[in-house]
Amino acid sequence: MTGTIKVKRAYDPVSKDDGFRVLIGRLWPRGVSRSRIALDLWLKDIAPSTELREWFGHDPGKWGEFRSRYWRELDGKKREVATIMQKLRTGPVTLIYSARDREHNAAVALKEYLEQKVSSGLMASA
Repeated sequence: MTGTIKVKRAYDPVSKDDGFRVLIGRLWPRGVSRSRIALDLWLKDIAPSTELREWFGHDPGKWGEFRSRYWRELDGKKREVATIMQKLRTGPVTLIYSARDREHNAAVALKEYLEQKVSSGLMASA
């Protein structure tokens, strides 16, 4: 793997170091124009299911269980995961999210999932 995985709020400034920018939410970030967010891809289907997102409700006390459930969902989203892994072969990928909490959100969980797959060698053929 060549690139690094970053996470960034949709409301943060775009940087040339962001590389390939992927919005991972099912919902468009409120108050952000398409030109300002400068996305390369909106990968809605990699986001947590509506049921999981609503259950979590951004409650840090549910973080561990949310992360586990989301990882199980990601195991079934091989095409979407492979899309990001392919982009990592050519440079950095920034996962864009809109949640207020910078530590407990789907982008952080997805980053950890992808890094775990890379370190275990499970995604070498993606």
